Amino acid sequence: MHRAARLMALAGGAALLAAAALTTVSVLLRWITSQPVKGDFELVSIGSGLAVLGFLAWGTARGSNIMVDSLTSWLPARVTGAMDAVWSLAWAATALLLAERMARGALDTLASGTRTIGLLALPFWWAIAIGALCFALTGLCALRAIPRLLKAS
Repeated sequence: MHRAARLMALAGGAALLAAAALTTVSVLLRWITSQPVKGDFELVSIGSGLAVLGFLAWGTARGSNIMVDSLTSWLPARVTGAMDAVWSLAWAATALLLAERMARGALDTLASGTRTIGLLALPFWWAIAIGALCFALTGLCALRAIPRLLKAS
């Protein structure tokens, strides 16, 4: 699971780099020829969204999400570990619920033939499905962290 989260983060990084490169090319073309890359807004929106979702599982697997311990730093390690495990469970439940909802959304989008609003009118059910996969992996990584958090306590 750790390896899958890392691969998802690398794919997210590649999507973000591609979106940045497309933006750069589009701005340069607009400056040189007064014409941007056709559909740049649609492509950058999808790529940026997938990039963000691609990083969630890796951050969760590494435990590098934002932790606020200003009110709990004085508590025994056992108590803070248990509290962190509860919050990891809450994050897992949220991520898995979002995964299920996005999977349904992907199927509905595929069935209805919904496309992006813009020049390219791209079908985007596949992007929603990838997002569902990202949230599912994030939820599984959060569940996997719970025993570690409880053991640390």
